[in-house]
Amino acid sequence: MLLPAVAAVLLGASAQAPAAPAWQALEPGLEYALLDGPPSDGEGDGKIAAVRIDPARFELRLASASAPGQGALLTARDWAYRTGASAAINASMYQEDLRTSVSLMKSRDHVNQRRVSKDKAVLAFDPLVSGVPPVRIVDRDCDDLTDAEHRYGTLVQSIRMVSCERRNVWAPSDRRFSTAAIGVDAKGRVLFFHARTRWPVHDLVKALLELPIELKQAMYVEGGPEAQLFARGGGREIERVGTFERAPRAADAGRAWPVPNVIVAIPKK
Repeated sequence: MLLPAVAAVLLGASAQAPAAPAWQALEPGLEYALLDGPPSDGEGDGKIAAVRIDPARFELRLASASAPGQGALLTARDWAYRTGASAAINASMYQEDLRTSVSLMKSRDHVNQRRVSKDKAVLAFDPLVSGVPPVRIVDRDCDDLTDAEHRYGTLVQSIRMVSCERRNVWAPSDRRFSTAAIGVDAKGRVLFFHARTRWPVHDLVKALLELPIELKQAMYVEGGPEAQLFARGGGREIERVGTFERAPRAADAGRAWPVPNVIVAIPKK
């Protein structure tokens, strides 16, 4: 029989442990869940939407308005339908020309941005050689970007959230906004995250690391009303849209913005 003090400690620890996500299969290799976010002040639903993608069944692709034959900005939903994808999320922040990424962005067939910025995270996929993971996040404090350029056809650079040492590297701040992010877990699966509730990003990262989702690394791809996530499968569609940093709720229409660059997940043949 447990002593009362010991039982109280165990019950307290159990109460504080995040609940295991209830993953719902949209199609084989594509799952969706609503995860518990950080404490909130009652704004929004307090949830983090997550799409988990098995790279054995899906391939990632970069879709850009600047690529030949494209031209138009589209919502994540429309990019998914145009490319035949089952999921889509922002690729990165973009410049005032509404086309060019802030940092490095290139695929085998198209270079959107050659500039390598100071940002530490680079999403690498579309392997050029055998024996490498189909998708990885290159941490420039731990990995050689030049080596990754020889091994992967597509590279998309953005702001690091979770380092190669599985540390929260986002500086604490009082700023709050919706967030879209991409991660990889310990099994090499890709995670698309979307938090509509406006949290400080440091707090969001802390919550993600505490969840039982085996998150290994993560990078920020967009914030505010541009941040969006779309997934479909099994006769179901999921669309998550961000909101303005300081807009009153009454002024927030929740309508997806057309964006120039997205990462899509397309079923393998």
